[in-house]
Amino acid sequence: MRASDAERERIAEVLREAVAEGRLQMEEFEQRLDAAYKARTHGELEPLIRDLPAPGGAVAPVRAGSAPARTGSAGVDWAERIGGPATSKGAFAIWGGFGRKGRWTVGRTFTAFTMWGGGEIDLREARFEDREVVIRCFTIMGGMRVTVPPELNVEVRGIGVMGGFGDRATGEGVPSPSSPRVRITGFALMGGVGVERKRTKADKERARQLKRGPGDA
Repeated sequence: MRASDAERERIAEVLREAVAEGRLQMEEFEQRLDAAYKARTHGELEPLIRDLPAPGGAVAPVRAGSAPARTGSAGVDWAERIGGPATSKGAFAIWGGFGRKGRWTVGRTFTAFTMWGGGEIDLREARFEDREVVIRCFTIMGGMRVTVPPELNVEVRGIGVMGGFGDRATGEGVPSPSSPRVRITGFALMGGVGVERKRTKADKERARQLKRGPGDA
């Protein structure tokens, strides 16, 4: 039987819970998540969670009509952050720098270039023109940093020559199945491109407040 989008999202949620509980390594989680989104039938979905318990403890079934999760582990309403016209589709810097951060809308394809300079792309408070976004980073004798929230689905594939292009996002985080999928590609010559998962200061403060509890000073 053909699988629905809701069923794929249900499987992705089970995988997310499994990696959060330490049942899956991040590499295996990414492989299974990719297979889940590409699956066309129930027969392709079921093996992905056959060895995993459901969040409630039972073996997770594939149920037609299951609703996809709307929020990530940090309560992010990703559905609200997807859509709308792009406010920026690219950035350019020579002997200087550029920055894209705060509240802005990333174009479906965003291209950045630096030469003898630097660039900062911060997606932690950004909106996304589409659910699938490609960010292309090119740098010559310069550097570029991309900062993403811990719950964002990110794939990093770039080439570094006499330099470096991070092959995955560093930092702790569990990608949410309801978040946009961002693919970061490009080329670094005698320079570097790095991708880091990091919470905003406001998110860190909210987390501290929750840990303290209402009765703590």
